[in-house]
Amino acid sequence: MTARSRRTAYEFFAGGGMARIGLGPGWTCLLANDIDPKKAAAYRANFGDADLIEGDIAALTTADLPGAADLAWASFPCQDLSLAGLGGGLAGARSGTVFGFWRLIRDLMEDRRAPRLIALENVCGALTSHGGADFARLIEAFAETGYAVGALVIDASRFTPQSRPRLFLVGLRDDAPRPADLLADAPEGPFHTRPLIRAVHGLPKALREAHLWWRLAPPPGRGLALSDILDTDEAALARARLGPARTSRLIGQMSPIQRARLAAIQAQGVRTVGAVFRRTRRGGDGERLQRAEARFDGLAGCLRTPGGGSSRQLLLEVEGPRLEARRLTPRETARLMGLPDSYRLPAREGEALHVTGDGVAAPVVAHLARRLFEPLLRAADAVAPARPAAAQDA
Repeated sequence: MTARSRRTAYEFFAGGGMARIGLGPGWTCLLANDIDPKKAAAYRANFGDADLIEGDIAALTTADLPGAADLAWASFPCQDLSLAGLGGGLAGARSGTVFGFWRLIRDLMEDRRAPRLIALENVCGALTSHGGADFARLIEAFAETGYAVGALVIDASRFTPQSRPRLFLVGLRDDAPRPADLLADAPEGPFHTRPLIRAVHGLPKALREAHLWWRLAPPPGRGLALSDILDTDEAALARARLGPARTSRLIGQMSPIQRARLAAIQAQGVRTVGAVFRRTRRGGDGERLQRAEARFDGLAGCLRTPGGGSSRQLLLEVEGPRLEARRLTPRETARLMGLPDSYRLPAREGEALHVTGDGVAAPVVAHLARRLFEPLLRAADAVAPARPAAAQDA
């Protein structure tokens, strides 16, 4: 592939560069931006700093954005939209930074350099935040800026052994063609979930009627289970193990139903690995109890960052009477995000978990790129003159 034919992207709220990894070698990053110093350090460790601007997106101008990118990707902060968050929604200080992104897109439109594609990624709580008003505001931002938009909900579990459903809003510039084979007349397939359909039906009439139902083929089977991504680094495993006493306390926090399931797995005598979260539940008389809830379906639960008060996900290895609980290692969390083992993680465990737990699963980005972004761009190339090489390669 020649430099002229490579696709180009801006990556906002870039974190550790997982969208860049997902886009793959056929894409060139023209600019990456993140305000978090630890994430920026991880980005530099893997990609260098030639394309990275560390700092607040509100301080960027179009003069900082080289060339004319095909795609602008933005995995904007989820804290105010998360169901576990404080409910600030798009008015919150963190999630509201998405409007700094839209300011840049509007300015690029005035410069005649607006990307043909925009992709926003966030938690599915964005569908219901403030009774659907925040979702409507996001859809409205696309329309106001000159993009037709369609929403998808994609769970990373279709690609990696991690349950991680996320909302993706994919916008196509109004002057670009809309290939019929990439559009459905109504919601269809696994990526138009019931909550998404309800959210779209709740939009104001004009936004609802303009919403696109992207036709995105499902990927082939995942092929990996949680047991397939386990770390073999003995030093990392030794640091992660809870030990017999803490493992026993964890089992003691399970409900009778959970302990019965565990006993049935032990009776099979086969090595099995499950993922465990500790959650606060109410007992029969209303008291608050800390419960350990395990899943043995071959998937990890959704990775989280160490901050924010969330409990850390644990692994429980079972083989007959042997029970051993431990924390996920940083490398395991990277594998659950679809990152190659060549990806350089921060040396400090907490910083590594911060990077991986707050990212986008790279294989999901890869699927969107191959099955939606690139076909849309090829259709646009067929009816529009090629961009000057200077714009492509800037």
